[in-house]
Amino acid sequence: MNLTRFFAAALAGTALTAGVQADENLLGSVKGAEVLPKGAYDLYTAIKWRAGKGTGDYDAIDIKTELEYGFSDRFQGGVALFGRSVSNEGLIVDGYLPLEGNFGPKLAAIELTGKYNFLSPAKDDFGLSMYSSLNYDWMDAHSGQDKDTLSLEFELIGQKYFLEGQMIWMGNISVEGTYADRAPIDNLPDDFDWPTDPEMELEVTLGTGLSYRFAPNWYLGAEIEYQTEFETEVGQERWSVFGGPSIHYGGAKWWATATWLPQLSGGGETYDGQPDGLHLIEKTKNEFILKVGLNF
Repeated sequence: MNLTRFFAAALAGTALTAGVQADENLLGSVKGAEVLPKGAYDLYTAIKWRAGKGTGDYDAIDIKTELEYGFSDRFQGGVALFGRSVSNEGLIVDGYLPLEGNFGPKLAAIELTGKYNFLSPAKDDFGLSMYSSLNYDWMDAHSGQDKDTLSLEFELIGQKYFLEGQMIWMGNISVEGTYADRAPIDNLPDDFDWPTDPEMELEVTLGTGLSYRFAPNWYLGAEIEYQTEFETEVGQERWSVFGGPSIHYGGAKWWATATWLPQLSGGGETYDGQPDGLHLIEKTKNEFILKVGLNF
């Protein structure tokens, strides 16, 4: 996989499209409660690189490009497209990773989002918003194989300013339900487990983080996120904790955030010979996130 070319193409796609006043992402994963003002547009691209499963050579890149619009001073909506590429060499896992090779990059998903602000972080002392998304995905994020998923997520977002706005706290609680249906794969070994019956998945995520302005337009941040998933056949399939630093720049016309999120702990389903103390079937050892947004 040519990572340099893939990253450059994604950033070029963002840079060629101009936009309005942005709902800036100060952290890589944890969201803030602010929304766009009425009539404002926001365009951003988020690139996530997932790397390392403890055995073999695995990495995947997800690219999300979203256009958001402020329908009122309290509600914004958006539409997003996802691209994805998965590279897996040296690791085969029953039910999860059936094939080695390079899959993608290709268009992988479409998503509709909405965010409603109940309390403003600036005006009401404490910010509170509800975020929702409806996502249709046709490429398995872990294996790169054909897999149709329809997901509905609801997320409660809190935010508070400290030190006259120099330090910002954010906290998220989300629940996502997913209907998943994997396509058959020809010529797999007879004893290989690749279920093609539809499944239901329930994912719960808790996250919190702080961002501190240490110079004009510059912020240092840190976040931690716990996530667990329950599936039809196995009950609680996995859990993991990721946490790490972010750096953010916010200018008048554009903003950018870079984040490193290593997996700190995890458990649940495992493969033979994987390192202890982590979940490495659906998750990786590290996630690197780069976001670039433009203001119209």
